[in-house]
Amino acid sequence: MDKNKKKIFFFDLDGTLLTSEKKISDKTMDALKRFTDAGNHFCINTGRAIDSAKAVYEGLGLDFKGSFLCGSNGTEIYSVDDQKYVFKTGVPLDLVPKIIDLSEQYDIHCHTYNETHIVSKRNGECMDYYRRVIKTPLIVTDDIMKELSSPPSKMIAIELHDHDKQERFRLALQDLVGDKLTLLYSNPYYMEIFPSEAGKGSVVKRLASYLNIPVENTLAAGDEQNDISMIEAAGLGIAMSNATDLVKSIADVITDFDNDHDGLAPFIEDAI
Repeated sequence: MDKNKKKIFFFDLDGTLLTSEKKISDKTMDALKRFTDAGNHFCINTGRAIDSAKAVYEGLGLDFKGSFLCGSNGTEIYSVDDQKYVFKTGVPLDLVPKIIDLSEQYDIHCHTYNETHIVSKRNGECMDYYRRVIKTPLIVTDDIMKELSSPPSKMIAIELHDHDKQERFRLALQDLVGDKLTLLYSNPYYMEIFPSEAGKGSVVKRLASYLNIPVENTLAAGDEQNDISMIEAAGLGIAMSNATDLVKSIADVITDFDNDHDGLAPFIEDAI
């Protein structure tokens, strides 16, 4: 990594940049300010949709020049400075009702999104659990397609009690969609469904190219399965000490401390 050139640092949110209290500690915040004041780029790279990533960015009082928000596992890249999308894709509209119908067959909660709302046929325990953190407003409707004017950024399937049932649904869905969509777990309960052209790793390459920054001058940190592609794609891939064993096994380095004890601060400071 050339310390004389601009860098991009990609951060997952939950379990990585954010503490268990959904905050950024003072030490990490100070390191981020000095990192971006030096002309480098800050990027939230999350499974959350852009509106939720924006809410986190604004709610934390972040104001870093050169910030980007990458949402829905790489299907959306948004420039905070320019207030515009620089990349956007989504789940093909013809597949959405097929995925919803299959989820109903397997008794799995599955929802999607339009530009402003979560869109779901179901409300209840799974949705209540999801919306503890995700504050996006909800539309519950029997006609999901009526609420979608363009391909949704992603879909998500949730099962809180029976992972084997969730896995049976995943295998059936993989047979249905083939290589068009990627299906992966962002935690033990949530299965993310998004276009195979996306993924958090694709964001690293797309944004580096957009900003004319060599990939070797990118850093990425995460803790869960959906972070693996960005950790692999970045010049320096960082696993949190609280990450899953699979994430740790593919990372270049592992933090000494977890997300509640400024695990990332030394890496941010070293990149300045």
